[in-house]
Amino acid sequence: MGRILAPYGVRGWLHVQPQTQAIDGLLSHRDWWIDQDGAWRKHRLMEGRVHGTGLVVRIEGYGDRDEAARISGSRVAVPRSALPPAVEGEYYWFDLVGMTVVNLQGEVLGQVAEIFATGANDVLVVRGERERLIPFVGPVVERVDLEHARLHVDWHSDY
Repeated sequence: MGRILAPYGVRGWLHVQPQTQAIDGLLSHRDWWIDQDGAWRKHRLMEGRVHGTGLVVRIEGYGDRDEAARISGSRVAVPRSALPPAVEGEYYWFDLVGMTVVNLQGEVLGQVAEIFATGANDVLVVRGERERLIPFVGPVVERVDLEHARLHVDWHSDY
């Protein structure tokens, strides 16, 4: 749901790049799970606010710049149970990551490795025999099959 970028100031505040639809979406969750060296640990969000195109936050247990720097670069998540159900036809990005991508010709193009927003639309990074960038838009994505973890796309293998 986000990534901790770097310390902000000298009192333990941190810059966070949110990966939520609303820039302040992470601020509504008090319990954050932070990936520290491959282990997810629960932390308490004490306070935060929107700052430019991201957030600045204070997390319990990080009272100065040096302590805050220890978690720079870490990923931030919240429990799935804390999220509302996705609306019909909409998907959480984390549900799509790892899905197998198959085109209309039945060719497996690879798996969704990550997703990023461009402003115009979201883009799937699909890694198989090579990396492909596939726009996540209606004319391209034919069907999302969550049950079988497959994305069916109108995308030729030579694109």
